[in-house]
Amino acid sequence: MSEANAAAMAIAASTPKRRRRRISGATIADHAILILGAAFMMVPLLMVLQITTMPDVEVIKTGPTFNIGDQFDDNFNKAMFEASGFSGQNTGSRMLLNSFILGIGFAVGKIVIGMMAAYAIVYFRLRFATLAFWIIFTTLLLPLEVRILPSYEVVQKLGMLNSFQGLIIPLIASATATFFFRQYFRSVPEELVEAARIDGAGPIKFFIDILVPLSRTMIAAMFIIMFVYGWNQYLWPTMITTEEDMFTLVRGIKQITQVMEGNRIPEYGRANVLAIIAIIPPVFVVIFFQSWFVKGLTESDK
Repeated sequence: MSEANAAAMAIAASTPKRRRRRISGATIADHAILILGAAFMMVPLLMVLQITTMPDVEVIKTGPTFNIGDQFDDNFNKAMFEASGFSGQNTGSRMLLNSFILGIGFAVGKIVIGMMAAYAIVYFRLRFATLAFWIIFTTLLLPLEVRILPSYEVVQKLGMLNSFQGLIIPLIASATATFFFRQYFRSVPEELVEAARIDGAGPIKFFIDILVPLSRTMIAAMFIIMFVYGWNQYLWPTMITTEEDMFTLVRGIKQITQVMEGNRIPEYGRANVLAIIAIIPPVFVVIFFQSWFVKGLTESDK
């Protein structure tokens, strides 16, 4: 036997054999359950997608089926570029823009108000800071549905009906954001505060230059929650907006499916196209901020 062969055999003998990873029955069962659950949750979305390809008359006659039609392009064009109301201004693209303004303004407003309230409660030596926090926190017991009539009356008297100010401003006070930012700020080391004071940083500089960058993950987590909540608002926009050019997607979809005048039939294809479009932005936001969302809610070492 040559020296080369002997060396090769020695290396092979000294190299540990890779063990095949055995897949247990419990692992297979867990993945099967997850796959079945995901498939079950996809069924309604697939039904909506199928309806977008069918004529409205066929949908009324047969309901959801396994047939795929050829009306998706027509339904998409009607949904995005044709108006269904009297003013000719409530197109899908306009309602999509209104929903974006509402969702982003809602989320940004709640984050800013929540951060400022939490900052004042944690870092300012207020005598009744704890009491003020618990008063803010108890407002969770008063959701929009409970205070919707006085809120509407205030907005009406201020002349903010059919405006983005009326849609956003009455809803931006947030006990949830205040709670999470308060807990986050309390975990910031006291040494960092002392170092900022030694460097001559005032309250505003400390908040903008130190706390805001440190709170990126928490801001991302709150943005996801508040954006999705604002995007899906239906009751408040329904009360505040009576002009068609201020309709949001959720409001507009309901309006389209309620059309039943004379020989007209509900435009199910158009409404379901808008429903799919309404799903995409929240899903994209959740996927894009997913890692920051998990860090913001679970990270303990700040």
